[in-house]
Amino acid sequence: MSEMIGNRYLLVKKIGNGGMADVFLAMDTVLNREVALKRLRGDLSHDPVALLRFQREANAASGLDHSGIVDVYDVGEDNGQHYIVMEVIRGTTLKELIHRRGALDKVEATAIMRQLCYALQVAHEKKVIHRDIKPQNILVKDDGTVKITDFGIALAGDALQLTRSDSVLGSVHYMAPELSRGEGASVQSDIYALGVVFYELLAGDVPYRGETPVEIAMKHMRDPFPSIKKFNTTLPNSIANIIAKATHKNRNYRYGNIEEMIDDLQDCLDPSRAEEPIWEADAADDEGTKLIDKLDTIVQPKIDPVKARRKKIMIYSGIGLSVVLLIGLIWMFTRPKPLSEIKIPKVEGMTAEKATETLEGLGLNVNPNYTYQYSDDHELGIVISSRPGVDGIARPGDMVKLTVSQGKMFEVPDLTGKTVEEARALLVNTKIELKQREEATNAMEPGIIIRQEGLTAGEKIIPNQKRELIIYVSGKVQLQIPSDIVGMGIDEAKGKLEGMGLTVRTEEISQDGMSETTIAALQYGVVIRTDPLPGSFFVQRDDNYVTLFYYIEKEKPATPDKPVTPEKPTEPEKPANSEKPKD
Repeated sequence: MSEMIGNRYLLVKKIGNGGMADVFLAMDTVLNREVALKRLRGDLSHDPVALLRFQREANAASGLDHSGIVDVYDVGEDNGQHYIVMEVIRGTTLKELIHRRGALDKVEATAIMRQLCYALQVAHEKKVIHRDIKPQNILVKDDGTVKITDFGIALAGDALQLTRSDSVLGSVHYMAPELSRGEGASVQSDIYALGVVFYELLAGDVPYRGETPVEIAMKHMRDPFPSIKKFNTTLPNSIANIIAKATHKNRNYRYGNIEEMIDDLQDCLDPSRAEEPIWEADAADDEGTKLIDKLDTIVQPKIDPVKARRKKIMIYSGIGLSVVLLIGLIWMFTRPKPLSEIKIPKVEGMTAEKATETLEGLGLNVNPNYTYQYSDDHELGIVISSRPGVDGIARPGDMVKLTVSQGKMFEVPDLTGKTVEEARALLVNTKIELKQREEATNAMEPGIIIRQEGLTAGEKIIPNQKRELIIYVSGKVQLQIPSDIVGMGIDEAKGKLEGMGLTVRTEEISQDGMSETTIAALQYGVVIRTDPLPGSFFVQRDDNYVTLFYYIEKEKPATPDKPVTPEKPTEPEKPANSEKPKD
């Protein structure tokens, strides 16, 4: 797709369509940004009602500046094709959100309602009535904020009413009774639609169902609006009262303006309001049949022939319309009565099979495509809720939708202090990807998880959701062999290294083959060399060590004694005066 609109907007792809217009993702080639371009369908370009509605949307939305209303950037016409350029919203419609998730909890639903009311407050202050508030026209961004769109049938205070003989502008499921009766739109008709949206957020479904739009409109006009507490008895009275007041059949008993509704929404979750009295209108419906006093005297006016002819035409037209309405009413009230009503039993807490059996036993059908969601309060396969809910009304053959537990959410464990193997065992039934990083420390044994990142302990996640968890595991610190270790006494060196956390062994250096001169020059009992070398870095593990090499002084062998030469025997000394004997 490469169509250029208004010499500025390049269409990228179609992202939506409705009864009147198609919506495209486009590129604003001037400001270089993505936009949403809504273009009136070609076959409606000459339809005055469709064209007026399209132009009214552009005028209404472009005059409203609020974060809860979709911004309109530009309006134009290109070769007879009318278009509106708006901001692109990344997200989904509120209708799709309800369809996917069912009933929302009261906190989330109330937060959404506050945002909607704040946005409509701005519109009402500008004298703009939306007239088509519904979940399909509410966009939910990825960050949870909401924006109102489609002001196509919005009405300014002095604007021409849009009418068509073959259609009703506005969605009948959210249409106030007075609009179905052909009365003018007002602030209260928008408030009525907001009340229906609030009900749908909390119930997961609209309040009235019917086979035709006429039947649904009739229910809005004549049937009591169902209490939200019939769907969920745990909801506070304050919330039920907001819905009841916003959706009263008589517009005079609804909120006088959107500010009053905002005030009620601000503190409706306050525990002190949970058991407040149920709201009821304090007077009879003043929009019912009015009695006209009988006139004592009737004065016959002069008859103008032209006026009389016009009057006859109006009378005959009125009679014709009355006949059509009468036939419709006769059909409504004389057609075969519907089958007996069935009150939906409580199936929460049952297995899906048991709940299905129970409901089918009452003559109801159960959608086999259960809605699955994780629940901390319900085990796998147990029913969380039904739609319609408990005590809701259905007829034989109606379809019931079950929401079934997919199991409990997974609570991320605290992995600190555990080994990597222990951590993997705790995450075995999840799709959590464990990424390991080593961090040097002497504070604990190697292989112990110091901390975790990506998922915090106690965080609850969907078990089959791919997530990343980083663990930091203790590792040994790199130690440097002291450069002055050589020459240090062997015992001193060994003690120093062991004090650093190293495992040390000593090894004697052999002196075999050394000359006496070399041996005489050796240093004994000191470190001669190391393995690893001095100054190098060493990581201590269980299977390695530092070796210190040194010499041990050997004992010298004893020198053998010299042999003793025997002395000659000496002659006895002669007496000094001795004489030689004479012969």
